[in-house]
Amino acid sequence: MFVLNPSPPFFQVTIRTPQLCYQQFHHYPPFLNVVNSIPPQFDKRVSEFTTKATQKHQFKMPNFEHLDEEEYDSDEEDDEEDAGEFSGRRGFKGEEDGKDYDKDPEFADILGSVVDNPEKARTKMEERLRKKRNRILHTKTGSATPMKVTFKKFEFSNSYIWFEFYHAPLEKDVALICDTIRSWHIVGRLGGCNSMNMQLSQSPLDKRPSYDAVQGANVSPTTFYNIGDLEVQDNLARIWVDIGTSEPMLLDVLINALTQISSDYLGIKQVVFGGAEFENWIENYTSEDAGCSVHKI
Repeated sequence: MFVLNPSPPFFQVTIRTPQLCYQQFHHYPPFLNVVNSIPPQFDKRVSEFTTKATQKHQFKMPNFEHLDEEEYDSDEEDDEEDAGEFSGRRGFKGEEDGKDYDKDPEFADILGSVVDNPEKARTKMEERLRKKRNRILHTKTGSATPMKVTFKKFEFSNSYIWFEFYHAPLEKDVALICDTIRSWHIVGRLGGCNSMNMQLSQSPLDKRPSYDAVQGANVSPTTFYNIGDLEVQDNLARIWVDIGTSEPMLLDVLINALTQISSDYLGIKQVVFGGAEFENWIENYTSEDAGCSVHKI
């Protein structure tokens, strides 16, 4: 028990402001330096009290000497990374690949002619899209509008089949059309589309299916004779066929396949059977810049 007497204090406490304080982090030591003038008789008690308090709470002074310039540099680098890829000095420039997307003389020339000559700018943009359409990433879906089918003096032994797409087909779209026509030709060449031998489809549904091999062997065969290459010009395409025999089932098979392709994958505006000419088609025009190409079936 301490008894306080109205007498001058026997020890003085002086508070000093720590010298090593970084304003950026607002770090201050948890204890203040205390300079005391304690009489010898109380020195031992005060020392024991301070030692017990320190051991109980295990206070540790932060080491400000390790806060060097490297930590400030790393913090500044983090702030620059969080700022994003856009910078007023660099513009829209990727930091990783180092490509400057602001400099495109061809595109700048197109934008420069928009006000003075809009038709010229539109023509240049269409030409740019035709040249670089394979490198432009965009979604290609089918069309909900049913595909139109027309016949114009179609001859089974010598005729063209014309295709008009809503957009210029990409490489994958052309590959899909070629695979479909190739499969159609193989099945037809092997006699798979013979309407004279439809035993299963014409049998009653309430009975067990049966097949007469003798009847199937005696049916006149139908063979797909010959087929040409698929020619593409922008959003138009054509192919020459020599089916040989007048077998309408072959045409039904192709139309059914193209209808599904138009609905799910590539929008086909119309398919025309027959005719030596088609609107906007240019004979003997093979310029790759205009989207012309020939594909082997």
